[in-house]
Amino acid sequence: MRFSNAFGTTQLNISSVTIARPFNNSAGTSSIQDGTLQTVTFNKTENEGVFVPPGSLAVSDPFLYDFTGITTYASNSTTEAGSIVTVTMYLAGGQEGEAITSHPGSRTDTYLSHGNQVTAANVTGDDMQSLVHWYFVSAVEAWAPTSASTLVVVGDSITDGRGSDTNLNNRWPDLLFTQLQASSATSGISIANQAAGGNRILQDGLGPSAFSRIDRDVLAQSGVKYAMIFEGVNDIGTAAANPAAQDEVYANLIAAYRQMILRLHAQGIPVFGATITPFGSPNSTLQPYSDPAGYREQTRSKVNNWIRSSGEFDAVVDFDAVVRDRGDATMLASQYDSGDHLHPSIAGYHAMADSFPIGLLGQ
Repeated sequence: MRFSNAFGTTQLNISSVTIARPFNNSAGTSSIQDGTLQTVTFNKTENEGVFVPPGSLAVSDPFLYDFTGITTYASNSTTEAGSIVTVTMYLAGGQEGEAITSHPGSRTDTYLSHGNQVTAANVTGDDMQSLVHWYFVSAVEAWAPTSASTLVVVGDSITDGRGSDTNLNNRWPDLLFTQLQASSATSGISIANQAAGGNRILQDGLGPSAFSRIDRDVLAQSGVKYAMIFEGVNDIGTAAANPAAQDEVYANLIAAYRQMILRLHAQGIPVFGATITPFGSPNSTLQPYSDPAGYREQTRSKVNNWIRSSGEFDAVVDFDAVVRDRGDATMLASQYDSGDHLHPSIAGYHAMADSFPIGLLGQ
């Protein structure tokens, strides 16, 4: 396992860590399954803790873990593929300062309580609280055959699952993963969801820019065979709604796409580009990205035309064509709109996953 202090300004001291199967293989539960708890060690010793300097990550020792018989979980009244783990951490002294490495768009509950509960069957306490937030755990890596590989998706809140159900893992990458597991030709492909809500390509915001995190979030990951970039809407939507500002963001987005493609190609990784989905709305107060003059929509259309026709991406995933309204291409189709005219609904996420050209992953 990887533990990250990427955004901390002080040393992160992890006192102890355990891993277990969650009760009933369910995400977001505070209980674990009996007989599955295992202590995680570090540095090839019996040490149960590790220190992580600011801006760094630490990795655990390898450990054997049995997932026999656990291949699915219940999600949104369907059965989805995947095994879920519960990681319990104890920080005896907490972490000083206010900069904590975390993922605020987890769509999964985390439980916090005072005291050392790494061996508890259920996290309890009068002060226990649950937050839809992940902390410190950066990745769980697995030994796999050389035929196994990973698709890394660099995205924003649409890939992060805004509008999906908490604890049900029905973001579009989760739904796509289930489809991959259903075929022996693609069951060895995992998906690394490297999305952050509010993320932009050109500027930092809620997290570092996509341009700046290609090395850490793609190149530094294990087993990467394919990469996908599905971003740009927040760059367009936060730029001023006038021709000069939109011309500038268009030119800079194209330059950034080219730079990211070049860096990934240099490591032999094919890159898929996803078209930007609609954000038009009859109510610009409800959806401020939708400007009445349509300057941002013009930029979205120009960017999508470049993604589709430039030939610079190795392949194009046309999510715009999947979820847009057939009568008004500037808007999400009503059945695919979560209600804010920007983020797809769960039906929209299903449509996106269903439309993904899985044949690309056999190349």
